[in-house]
Amino acid sequence: MSERALHAVPEPIPFDDPLMRELIGAELRRSRLEQGRTLREVAETAQVSLPYLSEIERGRKEPSSEMLAAVYRALGLRLVDLVSAIHTELARDTVVAPRPVPATGPTPGSGPRAMLLAA
Repeated sequence: MSERALHAVPEPIPFDDPLMRELIGAELRRSRLEQGRTLREVAETAQVSLPYLSEIERGRKEPSSEMLAAVYRALGLRLVDLVSAIHTELARDTVVAPRPVPATGPTPGSGPRAMLLAA
């Protein structure tokens, strides 16, 4: 019979990256406010309901590509403008605030946490 040691299973690092819908919503809101436009005005121009646009801006709804296109066009943006702004935000956050390492638990590769013995 052979003995097999189980390797340490690292503690999962909490997923702290923002969701795409949150990034999209924040960028749409920032663009709208920068232009001095109201939520109602953009919703009417994009032919989207005001409550739905509000939910998109707050990152609570995942807009379809068609809905997203209507909103960014209503803001006078192109898809590349939206994606570029999101990329810039993600890159800035990555450089300024690197992903935290959990304070508790063993570090990956620090040795076995359990051993399985076969009789």
